[in-house]
Amino acid sequence: MEETRDFAQWLMEDGKAKTTIQSYVNDVKGFQQYLMEKVVDETQLLSRFSFMKYKEYLLNEGFAVTTINKKINSLKVYNDFLRMKGLVDSSFIYMKRDRIKIASGSEKEVTALSDKEVEQLLFYLEDSSKVIVRNKLAAYLLLYTGVRVSELVNIKLKDVDRLTYTLTVRGKGGKVREISLREDVILAIDEYMNGERKNSKFVNSDYLLVSQRASKMHRDAIRDWLSLISKELGFKIHPHLFRHTFCTRLLKKGVDLTTVSKLAGHSTVNMTAKFYIQTTKTEKQQAVELL
Repeated sequence: MEETRDFAQWLMEDGKAKTTIQSYVNDVKGFQQYLMEKVVDETQLLSRFSFMKYKEYLLNEGFAVTTINKKINSLKVYNDFLRMKGLVDSSFIYMKRDRIKIASGSEKEVTALSDKEVEQLLFYLEDSSKVIVRNKLAAYLLLYTGVRVSELVNIKLKDVDRLTYTLTVRGKGGKVREISLREDVILAIDEYMNGERKNSKFVNSDYLLVSQRASKMHRDAIRDWLSLISKELGFKIHPHLFRHTFCTRLLKKGVDLTTVSKLAGHSTVNMTAKFYIQTTKTEKQQAVELL
């Protein structure tokens, strides 16, 4: 669009860096694409209504808070440009009001996989031509139990109780907690035990996850694998992201903070609240904006 080219020129004349200009322009193009898909008046460049609906769309699509705030900032600059050119007569975006706030007391924003990303990952794990059963099991345990990667590689065979569908986890400071296992996790364990692990030279290892060269899988091997498949999935994943996702999904589904804290192995409920209150705050904002 002509306005986009003029916007880029305006930013360049204002002395903005090339990468900054590209970022602003790409964000504006994303907004324009959204408007085109909604078949709105093509002469409408920006309005308070269209901005709020776009923000709602970004929230519903599971974009990270930092990403949404970056896009809001780009649109605010675009709004300033349109006003200066006389193409709109109002400011439709107010940074103090429209930015998604990070909860006070939070040292950093906690990110988690969106439902869409979780679904994409699960379908990817089903492709046996790309993922061996051991790695599929490792991903299942990270996603569905919230264990730390150091706890994952230290899971022993005796820690899995198939009768009660529970996993005993030995965490920081020697603290022990029990986590219930989903049926699909148990099935993944059975598939691994009766296949790859049964044929491993470390079949007699006390540890659940073994490697080709050692009786216990190393946590760096898990990190490296997740980093590798991130490129195929199109979004970055790492072990601790699964832990954030585990806690976040439980809170979204209405599980009380005390239970989440116990399942995560946090020393106090306050620690859980400190890191995950932003999730509930964002959820509340999404709920109000659905009205």
